[in-house]
This record gives sequence, structure tokens and C-alpha cells, in this order.
Amino acid sequence: MPGSIIPGRFFTIRWGTGIGIAVLAGGLSMLGQAPSPAKNAAGIEFVKIAPGEFEMGCSSGDNDCTAEEKPAHHVQLTKGFELGKYEVTQAQWQAVMGSNPSTIKGDDRPVETVSWNDVRDFLAKLNAQNDGYKYRLPTEAEWEYAARAGTAGTPDPLNDIAWYDGNSGDETHPVGQKKPNAWGLYDMIGNVREWVSDNFARYSDAAVVDPTGQQAQQGGGPRGGFRGGRGGRGGRGGFGGRGGGMRQLPVARGGGWDNPASFVRVSARYHYYGPTLRVSDIGFRVARNSM
Repeated sequence: MPGSIIPGRFFTIRWGTGIGIAVLAGGLSMLGQAPSPAKNAAGIEFVKIAPGEFEMGCSSGDNDCTAEEKPAHHVQLTKGFELGKYEVTQAQWQAVMGSNPSTIKGDDRPVETVSWNDVRDFLAKLNAQNDGYKYRLPTEAEWEYAARAGTAGTPDPLNDIAWYDGNSGDETHPVGQKKPNAWGLYDMIGNVREWVSDNFARYSDAAVVDPTGQQAQQGGGPRGGFRGGRGGRGGRGGFGGRGGGMRQLPVARGGGWDNPASFVRVSARYHYYGPTLRVSDIGFRVARNSM
């Protein structure tokens, strides 16, 4: 892809028919995304995310970071991808799966009370359409790269960009009501936490290229799942606390409607009961690549 990576300068990105202009802030080498969203048959709208580099993990000066967010480390993503402009809605889930498992109902609200396994089933149905794309969950690195959108930390003020326990009224809200981030993605933090493809693993300070983490496997408990009701207020470490047994569990990112501001940050990580957990503050957004 043409375009120079020079901190503090403008450059252009040519990707397909879209041309994007990005500004590199604070010396970060991030390419941004071309502003040409497209919808699939289920009505899911996508934004193209270009390759780039960023510092993953605890942001400089962030005093709310936990051990799971450290150390910060350099990540390079060499392949572009597309990411859902919004969290998957209940109407979109209904259109694909024929049911709506959400606890807090509303067609334009994010689907929730869906397990990591449930999401895999949803993605399998999208892929069965053979529309020229491979649908998947984003990796944890892709998610954080897109959430940061070229910035060094969580933007302020939080009320402008996120639904959390300080403004949500104890419920989810229709997607896209808050301001998007710099790459045109809505609700990357707040509203519902979002499943990613990785199992939880501790960070190291080594630079990495295209990390996929420990890839979570479908299964891990009764097919019916663990239903946690209206959200998971127990914190970031998951049921049973932090430590050894929690490290082989799927990760959710972004914070939700019932989390305090200290949890609603671009580097915050959550690892819970397992791939069958269903709670009302965890949903997801879809990534895809052309085949």
C-alpha cells in the first residue's frame, strides 16, 4: 500500500475504490481506514481497517490498568480487515438465527446474552452464504487497534462516546447513538463488552507481528451455557478471580453498560467463565476478510 508513515504528517491510503486521509499522532504508525463502508445480506455495515502499528496494552499515564494489561508492547498488523461499524444488533441476530436471546429487548440494541459458542454458530451461518467473505471475530490485537483508531488512549469525555454505569440508566441502548471514534466505529467501548477470538494470555514486552493470541476453541462446558442474568458486575478477572485457571478463557473487550468508568477503556481485558457464558452485558461485532 502506498503512503508514507511519518509522525505528524498527512498521508493518503488507496484501498479499492476508497481513499483515506489520516494523521499520525504522537509518533504512532497507524494507517487508519478507507471511508467506504459496505453492508452484507444481514444488514451488517463494515468499515475497512488498513494495516498499521500501535502500542497495545496499558496506555501511558493510565492509572486504572490492571496486571492483565501490562506490559505495553509494540504490535504490527500487516493485513487489512473489515470490522463492523456497530455492534451486532438484535434485529441482525434474529435475521440470521431466527431467535433473539437478549435480556434487554430492542431491535436496534446490541444483541447480548450470547455466548462465545453462540457467536461461532452465528458466524458459521454467515459464512454458509458464500458471499465472498470470511466472517469471524476480530483478534484481540485487531480489536484494540481499531478501538484506539490512531490515538494513544481512551478519548475523553467518556460520556460522549460510551454507555456505562454513569449514564446508561442500567440498560443497553440502540447502537450508534454516541460519537464514533476517529475511524468511524461506534460503541467500541461501552454499551456491551465484545467477544474477541483469543483466549486470555499474559502479555510480554516483546514486539509482535499479527498476533492471534491463544485461539479459543468451541466447547468448554454444557451446551446450554452459563446464564449470568443482567450483566457481569464482578470485575475484570472473571468468576473465581484472577490467576491460573482463568488464563484459558475467551476474552471480551470494551466495557459495558453496567461497568464503572475505570473498566470502560481501550486496554481493559475481561476473561470469564468460558465459551458458554451468557450475560446481558456481553455481545460482539463481526470482522471479515475477502476470500
